Amino acid sequence: MKWLLPVLVFLPMACGPVSYLIGRRWKEGRDGFVLGVTGVELALVLVLLLSPELTFVWEDFCGLGIGFVSGGLHTVLALLAASGWLAATLLSREYFAHVKHRNRYYLFWLFTLGATVGVFLSADLYTTFLFFEVMSFTSYVAVVQTEESEALTAGGTYLAVAVIGGLVTLSGLFLLYRQLGTLQLSEMARAAASAEDKRLLWIGGLLALVGFGAKAGAFPLHIWLPTAHPAAPAPASAVLSGVITKTGVYGVSVLSVTLFLHNGAWGTMLAVLGAVTMVLGAVLAVCSVDLKRTLACSSVSQIGFILVGLSMQCLLGHHNAFAVTGTILHIVNHSLIKMVLFPAAGVIHLSTHSFHLNDIRGFGRGKPLLALVMGIPMLSLAGLPLLNGYVSKTLLHESIVEYAALAGAGVQLVILLEWLFLFSGGLTFAYMLKLFFCIFVEQNILPDKVTRKKWRREGGYIAPVSAGVLLVYAVGMPLLGALPNRMMEPIAAFARPFFHGEAPAHAVAYFSSVNLKGAAISLFIGALVYLLGVRPLLTVPGRAGRREYFDPILGWCNLEYRLYRPALDFLAKTLLIWAVFLDKIGFRLLFRGLPAVFHRMCRWLSDQRGRLVYLLTGEPYIPRPSLEQAVTDQHFGLYADHPHVERGVMHSFAFSLLLTGLGLAFAILFIFLRL
Repeated sequence: MKWLLPVLVFLPMACGPVSYLIGRRWKEGRDGFVLGVTGVELALVLVLLLSPELTFVWEDFCGLGIGFVSGGLHTVLALLAASGWLAATLLSREYFAHVKHRNRYYLFWLFTLGATVGVFLSADLYTTFLFFEVMSFTSYVAVVQTEESEALTAGGTYLAVAVIGGLVTLSGLFLLYRQLGTLQLSEMARAAASAEDKRLLWIGGLLALVGFGAKAGAFPLHIWLPTAHPAAPAPASAVLSGVITKTGVYGVSVLSVTLFLHNGAWGTMLAVLGAVTMVLGAVLAVCSVDLKRTLACSSVSQIGFILVGLSMQCLLGHHNAFAVTGTILHIVNHSLIKMVLFPAAGVIHLSTHSFHLNDIRGFGRGKPLLALVMGIPMLSLAGLPLLNGYVSKTLLHESIVEYAALAGAGVQLVILLEWLFLFSGGLTFAYMLKLFFCIFVEQNILPDKVTRKKWRREGGYIAPVSAGVLLVYAVGMPLLGALPNRMMEPIAAFARPFFHGEAPAHAVAYFSSVNLKGAAISLFIGALVYLLGVRPLLTVPGRAGRREYFDPILGWCNLEYRLYRPALDFLAKTLLIWAVFLDKIGFRLLFRGLPAVFHRMCRWLSDQRGRLVYLLTGEPYIPRPSLEQAVTDQHFGLYADHPHVERGVMHSFAFSLLLTGLGLAFAILFIFLRL
């Protein structure tokens, strides 16, 4: 049975080229083949779910070997990936009915599926990193699928964050391997506990956190989510938000339960990082006027909630049962919710050809099915009781309250964190109210007759298959939320061993007055923000006497264009100046200046010798040609083959970078072979 693990990883990758070849001659056959592959992947994961814990090791692969393991959180995340990919593949058939480059899309779609499952099933950080990088590059194709200017720009941002984060993480793994002697998840906690130099441990852990946190969407490297999601097709956005961001969460979780298990300093850092991410993402979502951008900023905020849960696990130590359960369930809930909301946004886009709230407002009027499909996950993410999102947020809130009772002198900061948690939950309700009222209650600026004609599609606004997929997800949320002890706690119990957590000492009273009070505070804050903030302050008078939405933040507060791009541009220009200096001036000094001095010295000595011979013997003295005259002769090859040619590819900065990259590649290959 252990062969099931590599099959889950490499089967989709092997089927990717096959789907491409089929699609060149038979498009319907390709769609069915891809759907069949994702269906088989889900079936195999279900077999894995019913099997005992399995381990597979491929020794000596790239030197260190790679390994996979099942059970616990590994299997839960693999199940989320396989089910999410199957659902998104079903939705893609409608969404891509008239889209070009579908062969390319499905090729990398299957590659990304295999790489994502490889991350979730990895038994060591080396395997995690390898498939993490493969996933980052293959998923780039989904971001730039439309090849529009916005998509290409978003793809550049996505790729830059992925490459920089990956290189920083690789540096951290080098340090960790040198310090610990292993990257096996089962051995790292023990090796870290006995490590002598904790500073190197922290440096390696922080470097690894950069790459994993960037993929998760944590501040300050969250910049790719608000740009990549609006650019990517809706089914791809669903897996980007619901599944791929969880690979980053998985990496942060690995660091938290191995290197920094129950470490208070690490927990405090994650609490600060999570609080900033949680609040910032919610504020950006409230101000956004783009449907998919709002959902993307919402994902940033929800990742902040998950990071707060991980921080409470470290701070509470062995008493972290609520934090562990809440973290696991919020990972699952966020994935389920975004697997509905992003495809539903795609349904709206297929009819309106826009995601801007001023263009799509009123589209959902008279569409009860769409209102049900979108309303349930919206309210669930806001933490409405009897829905699954309420359960995980209640547990996370309880873990903060529990730590406040143990904090002692730092209780004020914990109380501040609790209120930021409740405030962020309130902002979640506010931007979900904004979306729901805009789409399903308000009227469009254009007359109803015009909008009905403009938004009309053959066969209705949603295909039956897409409606069925979204309904399955949406209807399951009240079922999970109404019966949390029976439906959700078993999921947490199955994944709990990964976090070294203990079961709660007593059953959680999810619908007690204390827990309902916390949800009521968040919902009340959200209603106030919507009524007193969104309605009067985030709308301006527009056409036809109706108010229009505007974004007050997008123009002036943008980390990517205000900070990161200028900093990288300055760094690139600085490097370019030095490269030109070394290439033009330093090259001449080293390879032409010093030999010229030596040549002049030799010529002077030779001339003196010639004059001396002439004085003694009377033989005529003929001076030799100068170095400048020799260099102008194209056949003179003492210092260069063609010294008169100083332009072109061979003297370009790009060629220098190419040689540098090849050198680094060969150096890394040499290291792997030596290992």
